[in-house]
Amino acid sequence: MLATYDTDLAAWANHTAHLLREKRWDEVDWEHLIEEVEDLGKSERSAIGSQMERVMLHLLKWEYQPQRRSDSWLDSISDGRSQIRRKIEDSPSLKNYPDQILDKEYKRACREVARQTGLDIATFPPNCPYSSDRLLGDWLLE
Repeated sequence: MLATYDTDLAAWANHTAHLLREKRWDEVDWEHLIEEVEDLGKSERSAIGSQMERVMLHLLKWEYQPQRRSDSWLDSISDGRSQIRRKIEDSPSLKNYPDQILDKEYKRACREVARQTGLDIATFPPNCPYSSDRLLGDWLLE
């Protein structure tokens, strides 16, 4: 029995790649193939946003809870930055995406820091104090 998009995504993807290599255009499930290609771009953007929130979350904790600083925060900041850089290297068209979502991800990070730390959300600046270039750089607050 041939796997379909709905029954086995991995098998469907392999079969679709086989059909494309053999130029068997009439047999390709174009609707789902287009959907999957569109989702790839969404997934890359979502990953960048998630990592930006993670980096800002730990930078804010680093700045506003200096007494609790830890190596795990540093590791998280460093890894998040690395993940973002890697996504942009793999997809250069996303180079400006961090600028586009900076404010949205900053607000998410503030809400999460407030939840995790018990600090009032008003503690944090209303606008993101980091540029995306600085956010992705190798600096750290003292």
